[in-house]
Amino acid sequence: MDSLTQIVLGAAVSVAVSGRRIGPRKAALLGAGLGTLPDLDVLVRHGDAVSDFILHRGWSHSLLVHAVVTPLIAEAAMRAFSGLREHRVTAYLTVFLCLATHALLDAMTVYGTRLLWPLDDTPYGVGSIFIIDPLYTLPLAVATVWALLRRDWSPRVGRVTAVALALSTLYLGWSLVAQQIVDGKARQALANAGLNAEKILATPMPFNTLFWRTIAIDGSRYYNVYQPLFAETDAAQIHVHPRLAETGPCLDMVPSGAAVAAFSKGYYRTFIDESGFRIADLRMGVTPSFVFDFRVASAEGDTWKTIMPERVRNARSAAGDIGWLLNGISGGSMIRPAEAASILDPSAPLLAALPETQSCG
Repeated sequence: MDSLTQIVLGAAVSVAVSGRRIGPRKAALLGAGLGTLPDLDVLVRHGDAVSDFILHRGWSHSLLVHAVVTPLIAEAAMRAFSGLREHRVTAYLTVFLCLATHALLDAMTVYGTRLLWPLDDTPYGVGSIFIIDPLYTLPLAVATVWALLRRDWSPRVGRVTAVALALSTLYLGWSLVAQQIVDGKARQALANAGLNAEKILATPMPFNTLFWRTIAIDGSRYYNVYQPLFAETDAAQIHVHPRLAETGPCLDMVPSGAAVAAFSKGYYRTFIDESGFRIADLRMGVTPSFVFDFRVASAEGDTWKTIMPERVRNARSAAGDIGWLLNGISGGSMIRPAEAASILDPSAPLLAALPETQSCG
């Protein structure tokens, strides 16, 4: 999630656990710092753009690492806050829960979080909530501001914090329910259109859980299925796109490209432009502007040369996207202008014309 959300989540958790011991203001400040701590891994450089991408949310987001570092941080907190010196259990719980809730919340997004590193290197990502969602953040922000304005503990501070945490947690639960509803509707929409899918992933569009995009992988093509949560199945807008470059290097010969493909869990596309061979993670961003898009090889005559991966910076949105997003959130069925040309037409030969596999070399 975004930094502000992690700050206010950490602050609220800390107030709930240790606010009675050190006061709501100090507890909020302590939790805000702890809530930020795991994301400091972005300051670590891993040698290239792809490694920086796939190794974020690694060891610093591991629940096992959190358990190991909790005593060190908690003992320091006990020395910094006199109210914790006689309450070691409270200090330990505050530190661990602030770190762990950061990682668990990140795992609810689609990016992927290595919760069990080093025992398991799997990046877990549910994808039921967008990385920025005001409805999740707002209750926690209100509780944090409330705590910062009060030096001394009171039952009202405790109630406000508890309600904020409950509301945000319920919203996360709601996002899981909504994801399952959308998944079922998307599968039905694809079946009604006579389309197959090897795998599908439903993720919410920015800032909400009412308008969703489902990515469906079908060999060398992928489908974007856009649908408001409460709309009928036949209101889903299905767009078809080529997924694999017709020619280009084999991914297993391009380590950085293979790394992106593995990290994306198969939700990737490849294509060639004037400057080389590119691979993008389909899960973050919308066609054709993906957040994580990398140039990983260049052409040299009839062959391909692996290069130091370069991240391609794309525009975050296209013309008409804001109106289309608002229309979708309100339950409308407006076709996205940037993808209008790719809307599924069952009578057109586009699907059959795409190659089933990439010719690589």
